[in-house]
Amino acid sequence: MTRIRVLIAEDDSLLRSSLAELLGLEEDFEVVGSVPNGELALAEAAIVRPDVVLMDIDMPRMDGIEATRRLHATKPDIAVVILTKFGDDESVFSAIKAGALGYVLKDAGLEEIREAVREAHAGNGHLNPALVARVLNEFARVSQKVQEARALFAELTRREVEVLELLGKGRKNRQIADELFLSEKTVKAHVGAILRKLHVNDRTEAALIAQKHGLSDV
Repeated sequence: MTRIRVLIAEDDSLLRSSLAELLGLEEDFEVVGSVPNGELALAEAAIVRPDVVLMDIDMPRMDGIEATRRLHATKPDIAVVILTKFGDDESVFSAIKAGALGYVLKDAGLEEIREAVREAHAGNGHLNPALVARVLNEFARVSQKVQEARALFAELTRREVEVLELLGKGRKNRQIADELFLSEKTVKAHVGAILRKLHVNDRTEAALIAQKHGLSDV
């Protein structure tokens, strides 16, 4: 039997040791390490190469969201299951965006934690049932926002969208010209076209539209 290699990252020493002991009793699990923060989780993962990291969010030195993001960027073959007491929307969406495959609340029970680890190892996502409706609603909201942005910017050329994005970041014409390798005169012409097509009076209004629809996100 191929065992699932699990690394536990949890700052609560009692919970960390309990999880290690209980998960270690499973025939298909092998706990290969346990650490108290995200920074050590990254270092340990590089050494023991777990299949799944069971990751707390609220940890010192580096939180679980940032650790997940870095782990996903450097070792995408290692799955992450978030284990936390936080069920707020921001934490859930941040974890998903960071690359976590599972999100389990600490009061969910051992059986759900085990199932989430197994599903993550198989490449499947797992979300605590209490959070499913909220996540679906958020994705629906984001999808609607994307559709609205596409309709709003449909008349803009690709270059005008690039100029608008930089307007949203507060760039002046000279800065935009330098970044896009254009003349300042050409940038001024693009800005004028953007104002006409978006039916706004000035660059400040255009910048606010860019920010509202996520064009200026870094």
